[in-house]
Amino acid sequence: MTSFNAKVSEWMTTPVVSVSPSTTLIEADRTMTEYGIRRLPVIENGKLVGIITKGDVREARASTANSLSIWVLNYLVARLKVEQVMHGNVLTLTGDSHIADAADLMMNKKISGIPVLNEKQQVIGIITESDIFRMLVQQRENQPA
Repeated sequence: MTSFNAKVSEWMTTPVVSVSPSTTLIEADRTMTEYGIRRLPVIENGKLVGIITKGDVREARASTANSLSIWVLNYLVARLKVEQVMHGNVLTLTGDSHIADAADLMMNKKISGIPVLNEKQQVIGIITESDIFRMLVQQRENQPA
């Protein structure tokens, strides 16, 4: 199958590592580091309510950095919750979406990953730039010389 006809479900990352809105920012950052990922869907009662990225964590830490002492700064960062930093109104796709549509959406919206939902609006995967790159490389390797 050519890359233009490939479905998101064939290349998305699954299972999805996620967090709840009440997860601390420090724990979300630790989870991303542990799994080697840069974004986490935020799920509450089985439904997608937001997304948080490594960049969001960095920005939140930097935004609290001012003339405060290091002790106060660490205290404030430790108390931040994902819900205070996450992006709501997340763009999503279905597993039947075409990879080319996912790539177009990522490029035009300047995002690097999109959660994939089933018909019940539950997160079943996430498609990222890395997944698309992996697909292209694998298809090139499978081409006759």
